[in-house]
Formats: sequence, C-alpha cells, structure tokens
Amino acid sequence: MARTAGSSGPKTLAAIHEAGLQLIYAKGYDAMSLRDLAAKVGLQPGSLYNHITTKQELLFDLIHNHMIALHERIGEALAGISEPHTRLEAFVAFHLTYHIERKREVFIGSAELRSLEPKNRKRIIKLRRDYEDILAGILERGVAAKKFKVGDVRVSTYAILAMLTGICTWYTPKGRIDQDALIKTHMRLVMQGVEG
Repeated sequence: MARTAGSSGPKTLAAIHEAGLQLIYAKGYDAMSLRDLAAKVGLQPGSLYNHITTKQELLFDLIHNHMIALHERIGEALAGISEPHTRLEAFVAFHLTYHIERKREVFIGSAELRSLEPKNRKRIIKLRRDYEDILAGILERGVAAKKFKVGDVRVSTYAILAMLTGICTWYTPKGRIDQDALIKTHMRLVMQGVEG
C-alpha cells in the first residue's frame, strides 16, 4: 500500500489501522512486525512512531474500535424497539450482518484477546460483557413477559452468541445460500430455542 504524498495524520493513522487489520488477520499478532506494518503503509519504520507508540497500542486500538462500533451500531439497530420478540429478531439480524461484514475485526477481537496486556484485556472484556448484557436483557424481558422460556439467561446468552458469531468462520458470499437466507435460518433457530 503506497502512502499518498502529503497525506494527513488522520489518513495515515487510518491506513496504519487498515494495514494492521490485514496483517494481523493474515499472520497473527505475534508474527506481524512493525517493519511489516511500515512497509505495507509505505512508511519508514521510525515514522510509525509518529502515529502509534507500540504494537500493543495498535492491537488495543483495533479491538477497542471494533467494540465501540459494535456498541454504537447495536444501539442504532435496537432503537425504538421494545417488544421482546421483535427486539430479539433485530439483535440476531444485526449481529449476523455485522459479523459477516467485519470478519477481520471479529476474528482479531476473539483470537488476539490473549495477546492484550492485562489492563487492555480487562477493558475489552468489560465491553464484551456489556454487549452480552444487551442480549441477556432482551431474554430477561421476554421471560418476564412470558414470551420466552429460558432456563438460564446467561447460559442461553452465551449459546446464542456462540452460534451467531460462528458464522464468521464458515460463511462465504460465494456459498450456495445467500446472506438473507442464512439470517432467516439463524433467526428461526434462535426463536425456536427461546419460545420452547
């Protein structure tokens, strides 16, 4: 990736983040070097330090930015929806679409969580728990309204998220089933699971 002459700091940082996503997704965090990153962006290795201080900072920023975007977009997807059944459908559709569209970010956020330093890992785990709590809240509301039959809300939350997030590992746009059909299939499985 050649650097655009005269590009601004924010543009260069965005290019560094994009290159970081590509390299960590392809090679893994440990195997990616800052020299690789600089070459991908078209910078001298020493020039990277004008934009990031460490490789760890880059990894944290990539995962943190992903989690912030996830929170912002789920908020938008659920805005104005209060009925539990409809809210759960909206959650499922959003989660699948987001995870298909941001496969690299999701993969890195899961696979490289172990590579974060403890204080950074703690911050990301808190954001993950907050996201899980959104789904748990939907299930709790549905149980309270006698619309869902869920024995253990937290276990059900983890099971649903594991199923939905798993789409990242096998979905391909060139597959025999299109994205809309896959969303409908997952929606049906989730609803059957919570409606007893």
